Amino acid sequence: MADDVHEWISFDDADDGRTWVFDATFLLSNYRCIYGAGCQGVLDGPSADLQQGCCSYGAHLVDEEDVADLVSAFVRLRPDQMQFYDQAVREGFLAAATADDGSPVTSTSLADDACIFLNRPGFATGPGCALHVAALEAGERPLDWKPNVCWQVPLRLEHSHDDNGHMTTRLREWKRRDWGDGGAEFHWWCTESPDAFVGDEPVYVSVRDEIVELVGEGVYATLVGLLERPEWEPLAHPVRRQSS
Repeated sequence: MADDVHEWISFDDADDGRTWVFDATFLLSNYRCIYGAGCQGVLDGPSADLQQGCCSYGAHLVDEEDVADLVSAFVRLRPDQMQFYDQAVREGFLAAATADDGSPVTSTSLADDACIFLNRPGFATGPGCALHVAALEAGERPLDWKPNVCWQVPLRLEHSHDDNGHMTTRLREWKRRDWGDGGAEFHWWCTESPDAFVGDEPVYVSVRDEIVELVGEGVYATLVGLLERPEWEPLAHPVRRQSS
C-alpha cells in the first residue's frame, strides 16, 4: 500500500448544487492539537521549549472580513490578556505580507520573532494565543475571535470548478505543502507525527464547531451519518499504520 492512502466520502448537495468531498481517514483519526504538550513548532529545528506551535509567523488574513473580525476582537482585549498589547497599540498589529502567488496580503505583525498575539512562557496567562485566552474568559468560542487560518488548521477547505462550472468543495487534512515553499523547511509538522495522534475522540467530533463553521449544520449531519455507518471498516490513518 502507498504511504499516504486516504479514504474519501463524497456526496452532492441539491440545495446549492455542489459536490462535497471529505477526507474520511483524517476525520476518523484521533489526531489532536498538542500545543504545549510536545508540539515541536514550525521552525527549522525542534523548538518545543519556545511553545510557539504554528504561530512563529504572522497569520495571513484571507479577506477584508477576516481583517475586520480581528480588529473587532482586538478592541475587546485587555493588557493583562496580551503580552504585547502595548506594542500592538503603539505600532499596530497588522503588517503587509506576500502570498505564495506573489500577491499582497495582510498578516498579523510580529513581536520577538513570532505572532504579536502569541503570549510567551512566563506571561501571567501562560503561553498561547491572547485571542484564545480572551475568548474563553468572555465565554465565547475562540474561533470567533481568531483569524481564519488560525482556527481552521489542521482542516483545509478548497473549492474548484469543472469545465461546466460545477463546484466541488473538499475538506481535508492540512498538509505540510499547504504552508507554501516554507513548509518544506519545517523540522516537524503535526499531521505527519504519531505524537499528535493521541486524542480521545475522532477529529470530526473534537473539532465539530470548526467543521460546522466551514460546511454548515446540514452538510455536517450528512457527513456524520456516513462516517458512522456500522458496516464500514475504515482505513487507519497513514501515521497510525506506519507507527503500529
